[in-house]
Amino acid sequence: MRILLDECLPRRLKRELSDHEIRTAPEMGWAGVENGELLRLASGEFDVFITVDRSLEFQQNLSDLAVGIVVVSAGSNELTHLLPLVPDLLNAITAVRRGEVVRVGA
Repeated sequence: MRILLDECLPRRLKRELSDHEIRTAPEMGWAGVENGELLRLASGEFDVFITVDRSLEFQQNLSDLAVGIVVVSAGSNELTHLLPLVPDLLNAITAVRRGEVVRVGA
């Protein structure tokens, strides 16, 4: 599975998802790119986009995108808050479909 991590997530999260091909937005040269454009860039190149941006699905038209979106809700975007959610995150990665949003966490 090809996964893009939003720049608001710690790069170290990649280690927890190591069974997948993972890149971060900054690694792709997409740091600072607004959500709509970022999703268009990711669409087709990645299978899943992971973010902590809870309002993403309300700000963008996602149905036409060729990427699934996983929104992680944790106490913060620090790795210590994200680690307990990794099992649910891994399940969400395999369950999400193109143009769909799956939520993980609180």
